[in-house]
Order: sequence, then structure tokens, then C-alpha cells
Amino acid sequence: MSNDSHPIPLFEDAPQVELLQWLARGSLKQNLLRSIRLWVWLQSLYGHHRLDLPASFTYTDWRDAFFSSTHPKGESSPTLHDPDCACAKPTAGWLFTAQTGLLAPEWKQLLQQQTGASPATIEDWLQKRLFAVTRRSLFADLQVLAELGWLTMTAQGYALVFRLPTRPSAPETMEPLELLELGFLNPQLETIAESLAHPIAEVQRFYLEVDYIVSQSQRRLEGWLEQLKALWQVHPVQPIRLHYQSAKFGITICIIYPVCLYYAQRAVYLCGFGETPLKGHWYHYRLDKITQMEPLAWNDRSIPKILRQRRTTLPTPEYIREQMRSAWGFDFYLPAQLMLLRFEQSFHDRYIQGTFRHHTFARLSYAEVTQMIHQWAGAEQQALLKIIQQRSDQDAYYRVNYRMGDTNVGLRLRAWRPKLEVLLPWELRQQMIREIELERSFYQD
Repeated sequence: MSNDSHPIPLFEDAPQVELLQWLARGSLKQNLLRSIRLWVWLQSLYGHHRLDLPASFTYTDWRDAFFSSTHPKGESSPTLHDPDCACAKPTAGWLFTAQTGLLAPEWKQLLQQQTGASPATIEDWLQKRLFAVTRRSLFADLQVLAELGWLTMTAQGYALVFRLPTRPSAPETMEPLELLELGFLNPQLETIAESLAHPIAEVQRFYLEVDYIVSQSQRRLEGWLEQLKALWQVHPVQPIRLHYQSAKFGITICIIYPVCLYYAQRAVYLCGFGETPLKGHWYHYRLDKITQMEPLAWNDRSIPKILRQRRTTLPTPEYIREQMRSAWGFDFYLPAQLMLLRFEQSFHDRYIQGTFRHHTFARLSYAEVTQMIHQWAGAEQQALLKIIQQRSDQDAYYRVNYRMGDTNVGLRLRAWRPKLEVLLPWELRQQMIREIELERSFYQD
């Protein structure tokens, strides 16, 4: 099961609770046995004593190599037919061995903290025969491994991969650029980084420079990252009380549910739901501006009503991603509004055409711009129509949904001046005029 030019990687991860939570893809309490079974699958495919399977193998190939020759081949769960068959071994027999190095008391305690299960329930899980399941369940395990990137589909069945997925508790020798495998990262950048991560003919040819404004408080930021990582490994995830040094609001105290982290606008932000310095229930907290972070139990009386009401339906990172796709701007919780833009033609052809700005960033014809003004403009409609009549129909016109007041969008629009004209919304157009007039005054003698 190896290829001289592409050696099969080795899987040596112990079945720590953190890894099992990742394999569960949801509630570890409901999917614990499957998670442990998936870990055994990975041992059989990539471990030190991996099974001898064809390069492209089927479930039947794996079954015949993994179980004893007397293992039932029907659809029902196997009975205790052979004490030496893999289906006879209890869950604890797979976990607590010299090879894994796990200590049962510590592992059970961590599992109890993660799942909230009672010691009796955990003991019941550990005594169950891990592989005494139906063929359908085992075949579903294969599909899960393929979905997680541990296997690839072939015409004949499945094949091993030459690079194991990034996962919790991976070996310390993980390539630094594997950190780029983030759900919210530009996939094209990830592909480039993976392709050029290593030196070519012993010379490093690819460098990734990122603007980063945090420096003096880096140690504090790293502490918050570690605390959040630990918090997210426990089920259910606890709310936290933040003491936050806001540039706009001063010191403020908020109780939030921590959803996820973003690198944006040259810093790392915690996206939180609950109490915020604003009127709504969402806010981005710049991590280095947090001065205190305190986990709270869900029965704490200071937990705000909005969090208590949403405890069973707390927001997910996927929700945030959907909101960001619907309108241009990092502050997805701000109201969305239509924006109409005009770019000077030659500038557009050199710097805008062929680039990606946002999913809603779409070019319009000159006639469509007039239609949009009729449809969306209010009292300023006639003034805008007169302005459009004075502009060239050869210029480039765009529409985009954007987050009103988003700082990053505002900075981008200013960077495009004077080759850009904001047509709508009218309020933003007037703001741009005031800024330009103020800026011009700086250069008058």
C-alpha cells in the first residue's frame, strides 16, 4: 500500500478526546463510539501495522483483512462468534493500551467534562463491543472518512491519500502552512501556498507577508487564543464575560457566546453573540483589546436573557459566513444597502476588471444604471439622472450590496479615489464630497 514517489503517511495520533470530538463532526456524546471506531479505521489504514490492502480497495477488501475468517458477512450485527475476531473486543480494549499510552482515569475525566455524561454511562460505552455493528454502519464509516479527507473515491472503491488532513493533536512536525487550511481563507491562496511552501532547488521562492498591527500585546493575545481553544473543546461551550477596551466606547463589560475567530483588518477578532457595546447582539472584539476573559457556567444568573433563550440554538460560524456572502463588509451585523459605483474606464480595465471583490459585486450596463436609479433612488432621483447623463457610457458601472458603516469598505472606497464615483446611496455620496472638500483644504496655501 505504498508508492515509491508518494509514500503513504503514518498516522500515530492517540485517541485523545480532542481528536474524537473532531471526528464526531457534532455531538461527541451521541457519536462517541463511531468516533473511536473511525480512529481504529485510521490505525488500520495508516498505522504502524496497517492492513495489506489493494491500492484501490473496497469495503469487502477491508472487512476480510480486518476481521477473522469466521466473521459474518450478512447485514445483521455480528454475534460473539469468535473471541479472537476484532468485533469481540470492547471499546476499552482499543483505547487503553501500551501503544496509545492513554491513562483510563484521566481520559474518562476529560470525556465527562466534554460530554457531560455520567461515569456510569461512560463505563457502559467502554464495555460495548466497538465493531459489533451492521455492515451498513461500517460502510457509512468509510464514507465519513472520505468526506473528512482521509480517503479518495476511485472507480473501484477507495484509495489512501498522500497527505493526512489537518486535525487536533496532529504531530508537532506539521508544516506551518497547513494553518492555511481554514474554512474562511481564499482557496486560491491556499493552493498557491501548498504548491510553493517548500524551497525549490534549495531556494525559498514564496513568501507570505501579512499586515499586522498588533505588537506590544502579542503575549496577551496568545493567552486569549489558548483560553478560547480550551473553551471550544468542552461541550457545551460556555459563555464568557469580557472586559473590553473599545476605542469608541471605552472600557465595557459584555457577556457573550464566543462563536469564532477572524483575521481581518490587520488583527485577530473574536466574533461574539450576546451583550455588545452596540444595540444589536453581535460584535467583533479585537483580541488584543480584551483585558479580561472569564468563562461562566450556563446557570450563572448574570447570563443575559438573549443567551438563555438561544442556548439550544446558538449561532454557528456557518451563519456568519452566509451573512458575509450576502453583503460586502466584515461587520456582517450592520444593515445592508445597495451601492452604485462608477469607475473611470482605463482605471477599471487595469485594476478592477477580472478581480473578485464580493459575491454581489456585479457590472451593469449604462442603461441598467438608469433603471436602478429609477428603482432605488428617492428624492435625489432627478439629480442622479442628471449626473448620469453627464457621464460617459463607456465607463464601468457596478452594483454591490454592502454593510452600511463598515470600516473596511470605507477604506477601500477611499483608496480608489479619484478614479471612483459613488452614485448611491446618496448619503454616502454626500459624505465622500465632504471628505474630499476637507482634504482639498489641507493643500490650499
